[in-house]
Amino acid sequence: MIMNLPTVMNENISILAKNATSLLKQLISTPSFSKEEEVTAEIIESFIESKGVTTYSYLNNIWAKNKYFDESKPTILLNSHHDTVRPNKGYTLDPFSPIEKDGKLYGLGSNDAGGCLVSLIATFLHFYKEPSLKYNLVIAATAEEEISGHNGVEILLPRLPKIDFGIVGEPTLMNMALAEKGLLVLDCTAHGRAGHAAREEGENALYKAVDDIQWFRNYKYDKVSSLLGPMKMSVTIINAGSQHNVVPHECKFTVDVRVNELYTFEEVLDIIRANVKSDVQPRSSRLRSTSIAVDHPLIQAGVELGRTYYGSPTTSDKALMNFPTLKMGPGDSARSHTADEFIFLDEITNGIDLYIQLLDKILR
Repeated sequence: MIMNLPTVMNENISILAKNATSLLKQLISTPSFSKEEEVTAEIIESFIESKGVTTYSYLNNIWAKNKYFDESKPTILLNSHHDTVRPNKGYTLDPFSPIEKDGKLYGLGSNDAGGCLVSLIATFLHFYKEPSLKYNLVIAATAEEEISGHNGVEILLPRLPKIDFGIVGEPTLMNMALAEKGLLVLDCTAHGRAGHAAREEGENALYKAVDDIQWFRNYKYDKVSSLLGPMKMSVTIINAGSQHNVVPHECKFTVDVRVNELYTFEEVLDIIRANVKSDVQPRSSRLRSTSIAVDHPLIQAGVELGRTYYGSPTTSDKALMNFPTLKMGPGDSARSHTADEFIFLDEITNGIDLYIQLLDKILR
């Protein structure tokens, strides 16, 4: 699969792509489930250091900065993750064997997000020794993205130099995901009073929950994002009752809320609590909606290169960053977490090429 990209393809790009693919094969061969990324962290650290770059590590996170890093300059973060989900039962190939076939590289994590990670590392190495860049560059290969864990990019960011904006490597077919919906998980409890089901006793908490669930199902938020569309609320779990003849005194249910960039979590909670009778408690408020302005220099550089932009329905480590970020990378999100996961080899080469062209427009 060859993307229609403008090209600065030369021998240097070919070498970078060859080395990146070799690194990706090592990563595929090494299990790196979330919280178990020690060995892939060592592989990444060794690879970067073999190119004459000093690396730093914290837990299973590896990072480095460009040779002529200057604290007086703003800094761009290049980030992707090296953890994977566990292979599903539909695999017909060995998920830990990097198999090349018909222009594809198969293996767990090849598409999500190994191809992005090795392409960003290659891009960082391309610019590493440049002495007069307008921005500093920091590369970070981080852990626990697949579980939104606390010991990945979230714990690393305070240990990095001040970041002004960044690129988060996730498979987007090298188009630009400007925004992501935030994820707000709500634990709701409807309260009633127990009684015998055969008599007119008690207050049925389950019925109260049903009324609130109907509200969650039908309510429409006013603000619709041009990038992310409308807000979405889904009741996904419900639990009540202990035996058939007892009116339940309590009913618990869970709501998955996908928040566009036009609402804060606090605003959403205020609206919900004003309209339902159940007790509503957010399980987490970490994964907030994010966006980067269309007129940001990074986005304008992408537009000049013919890249389209959109809002992403999926959540990434972008949600944990308190500075503008662009989600962009080789591969296709539709292949993520699928059996016999793969990435096209040309996607890696073209991804490196486009990352370099994109950054070249703002670094020089």
